[in-house]
Amino acid sequence: MVIATSPKKYLRALLILGRVSNLPTIWSNCLAGWLLGKGGDPEKFLLLCLGATGLYLGGMFLNDAFDAEFDHQHRRERPIPSGAISEAAVWYWGFGWLGVGTVMLLVLGQQTAMLALLLVGAILVYDAVHKLVTFSPVLMAGCRFLLYLVATSSSTEGVSGLAIWSALVLAAYVAGLSYIASRESTHSPMQHWPCLLLAAPLVLAYIVNADAERHRALGLSALVLVWIGRSGRFTLWGPHRNLRRAVSGLLAGIVLIDLLAAAPEPYPTGLIFLVLFGAALLLQRAVPAT
Repeated sequence: MVIATSPKKYLRALLILGRVSNLPTIWSNCLAGWLLGKGGDPEKFLLLCLGATGLYLGGMFLNDAFDAEFDHQHRRERPIPSGAISEAAVWYWGFGWLGVGTVMLLVLGQQTAMLALLLVGAILVYDAVHKLVTFSPVLMAGCRFLLYLVATSSSTEGVSGLAIWSALVLAAYVAGLSYIASRESTHSPMQHWPCLLLAAPLVLAYIVNADAERHRALGLSALVLVWIGRSGRFTLWGPHRNLRRAVSGLLAGIVLIDLLAAAPEPYPTGLIFLVLFGAALLLQRAVPAT
C-alpha cells in the first residue's frame, strides 16, 4: 500500500472515505438498540460499538471503491479521483475494516452473529448496486434496520417487538434522507412525498407511549420535528436548494431519532444521546458527512 501524498493528506483522505462525522449516529443506533433490549454486560456493549464501527467504516470505504468510475466523472473532489489515495488501497482498507468488525460481532452470540452476517451482506449489496437501482434508499435503510437488530440481539432481553418496530421507523427515516441524498450527486428532479418518511418515528412514539411517557415522547418529538424542519428547509422551501446541507443535518438527526426510541429510559441516559448529537455536528465541521 503506497502513500502517494503526504501523511497528513493521506490521513485526511482516510477520514473523508470513512465519513467519520457519521460515527456518532452508529454509536447512538447501538445504544438505542441496546437499551431497547434492557442493556447488559458493558464489555459486550463496547465490543458491539467497535464491531459496528468496523462494519460502518468498511462499508464507507467500499462505497468509494465501487463508485470510483462515477466519482471520476461527477465528484472529482473525492479521494480516489483527486489522487489522494489509490483505488487499490481503498479496497484493502474497506475489506480490512469489514473483516475486523465482523469478527468482533461474531463473538456476541449466535443470533447476533447471524444478524451481523446479514448486515455485512446488505452493506456489500448496497455498495455494489446503489448507483444502478432506483430503490437504493431502501437498501441503505435495510442496513440501519439490521444494525438496530444486531444491537438489541446482543442485549439482555434480545430482540423484542418494540425493537423491531423502532428499527422499522428508523429505516423509514433513513430511506427518506437517503432519497434526498441520492439527488445530491445526480442533480435529478426530486419528488417531495418520500420526505414524509422522515416523520415515521414520531408516529410510533405517539402510539407506543402512554401517560407520563407520552408527554416525554411528545416533547422529544417536537425537538425532532424542529430539527427535521430546520434541515428540510434547505431542500423543500429554502430560496436556494442545498441538498448537502440538508442531508448532513438529517444524518445528525438520526441521533435524535435514537433518543426518541429510548425515551422511557432514565433522564441521564438521554444526555449521552445529546452528546453524540453534538459530536456529529462538530465532526461535520471537519469532515463532510456525505
